[in-house]
Amino acid sequence: MPVTLREVRDGDLPLFFAFMSDPEATRVAAFTSADPADRAMFNAHWQRIRMAEAVVMRTVLADGVVVGNAGVYGPPAEREVTYWIDRAHWGRGLATAALRALLEDVPERPLHARAAADNAGSVRVLEKCGFTVTGTDRGYAEARGEETDELLFRLDGPA
Repeated sequence: MPVTLREVRDGDLPLFFAFMSDPEATRVAAFTSADPADRAMFNAHWQRIRMAEAVVMRTVLADGVVVGNAGVYGPPAEREVTYWIDRAHWGRGLATAALRALLEDVPERPLHARAAADNAGSVRVLEKCGFTVTGTDRGYAEARGEETDELLFRLDGPA
């Protein structure tokens, strides 16, 4: 299934909100907003993202259908990747394809990432894209309501 990236459009946001407020998806991701169902908070967050010059955010399309988003944000020495794929499309390689496409669009290195240690799918995506584990951390995961272990990743060269 061909995966492409494009600029985020206003019409993508209702889909992103639906994807990112799915209770099972937020539990797996763990480190989400305090209230994923808060549309006003979501809208304000995405307005900041879309106005920030240092943020590269893309809509992920599979066969022309919006399935998620992927981006890079943060200060130059700590640039971090992020991605979210609609749970209905998990297990099809779309996150890996989207992250690979993003890494081609954003050649700067190093890039960093974080994933809940028990989020096997996200860990696998990062490793397939060339990220290596550099450490661990533990933080409060809003979606789980508890402290959760996470893995820290780094990518130094091309994916």
